[in-house]
Amino acid sequence: MTLQAPLHVGTPTTGSSATRTISVLDLFAGAGGLTAGFHAASDRYRVKRAVELDTSAAATFAATFGADLVYRGGIQTWLQEEDVPQVDVIVGGPPCQGFSMLGKRDSGDFRNYLWQEYAATILRAQPKYFVVENVAAFAKSQQFRDLSESTQPDGLLSDYAFEWGILNAADYGAFQARKRAILIGRHRDLPAIGMPPPTHVGRHQTVRQAFKNIVPAVTETRLDDRVKTFFGIELPGVFRPFELHVGRDYAEISKLRFSKIPEGGNRFDLPDRLKAPCWIGHTSGSGDVMGRLHWDRPSVTIRTEFFKPEKGRYLHPVENRAITHYEAAVLQGFPDTHRFVGTKTAIARQIGNAVPVPLGRAIAAHMEQYL
Repeated sequence: MTLQAPLHVGTPTTGSSATRTISVLDLFAGAGGLTAGFHAASDRYRVKRAVELDTSAAATFAATFGADLVYRGGIQTWLQEEDVPQVDVIVGGPPCQGFSMLGKRDSGDFRNYLWQEYAATILRAQPKYFVVENVAAFAKSQQFRDLSESTQPDGLLSDYAFEWGILNAADYGAFQARKRAILIGRHRDLPAIGMPPPTHVGRHQTVRQAFKNIVPAVTETRLDDRVKTFFGIELPGVFRPFELHVGRDYAEISKLRFSKIPEGGNRFDLPDRLKAPCWIGHTSGSGDVMGRLHWDRPSVTIRTEFFKPEKGRYLHPVENRAITHYEAAVLQGFPDTHRFVGTKTAIARQIGNAVPVPLGRAIAAHMEQYL
């Protein structure tokens, strides 16, 4: 399958092929999971601009990678207000809520069509390669078919082609099993590069390995009240990852439920007197609800409400609590050098929406061979 643009591709670079930098544009950048992965893969990658609508996520990107890199606003407005820089690589994950398998899918959700702005950016930036990341369900969506058609000879992106696959982040060294649709596009003058080869099949990283240096006891339930100004707005932060090791104030019934769920267990292990009314008599369905993470497996997919055990298998393997924001960030692969800005809810959303850093690193390392 395919995606395209004009013949003069990317920005000219200087220096030997072994040392010259690779310019990157990060769209829908979020907290910077993809950029963190690209930086982890090679110091040759240099982000020229990042675009992010969510103010707290944009501030997190700014606090970590540099305030001058981030445009805080929607991609449509950015395309109107700024000149798009020519770059070697574009990366990004357009929002996927409209066709996510979670909740009610809405094929008409305007966010599903933001790939068109991504395509418009490709035409202006003329990259050599580009990466699109999204939920696995994207590969079965009308938007995916539209994107494919745009790369045909008479399409908007006729100068480009792309390959795609469903990749499991755990196969690339992440501490979680997270399947994502990955598209790697190229200018048609350049070779197809395929998907990065898996590095951890049969030897997945586990929750135990992720948490080995994290103190299991959690005493705080709130972040401190520090603030910093980003984009003219005072926001909570800046927080280092370990400062996010905070819990919640649980109701007594929740504490009692947690105490009755054994290692590897879930809501099915609760006596009827402790089950929610909707669970009584329901002996089938998701076994992840009110479930404990398994010590010796990768975690389940970290989503935006990982701090709510009723949303999935997010209880600590042995502690009577949900995983903390710090633990979730570690499971996503964020390094200690990352910085976070926002309320607890805002930071949870950033962590849950991020691309696992090891998956981004694998894609970047694979791509570097061709750049």
